[in-house]
Amino acid sequence: MTAVEFGLLAVPFFSIIGAILETSVVFLSGQILDSAVQDVSRLIRTGQAQQASMTPAQFKQNVCDRLFGLFADCDGLHVEVQVVNNFNAASMTPPVNWNCEAGEDGCDAWTRPEAFTPGQGSSIVTVQVYYRWPVILPLGGLGMGNLPDGNRLMGAATVFRNEPFT
Repeated sequence: MTAVEFGLLAVPFFSIIGAILETSVVFLSGQILDSAVQDVSRLIRTGQAQQASMTPAQFKQNVCDRLFGLFADCDGLHVEVQVVNNFNAASMTPPVNWNCEAGEDGCDAWTRPEAFTPGQGSSIVTVQVYYRWPVILPLGGLGMGNLPDGNRLMGAATVFRNEPFT
């Protein structure tokens, strides 16, 4: 009798435990990505990135170094650093095709190329970093995936005015 009861309750119990763990890891990873983007963006805001002639690869590596190994593939990060004319012109749209069907050609490709223009002193800069997080427990329509391929799009962004460095 106990074995039958355990058999009936084991699947829902372990599914709930798995969902709680996955939600926790996704939330933690999102917070760490946001923190990493804020930290590395400070290098642009203070002019350190410009003075060191930082390349896009170096910027991406600096973000990756602050992710504590939670992101399996740092090459999967999509980075856009751009100068805008004013704060109202800042546009934060994810570079993904929300309408593509799972398994369709190009469905897992970014819709915009990466960009790295850190600007000069007093420039207004937008920094956007995106990552396709692989969802472990899809759980049908109740899973954490928000992309057509079942992965979760994670993103972090910031808009700031560079300090008036020379």
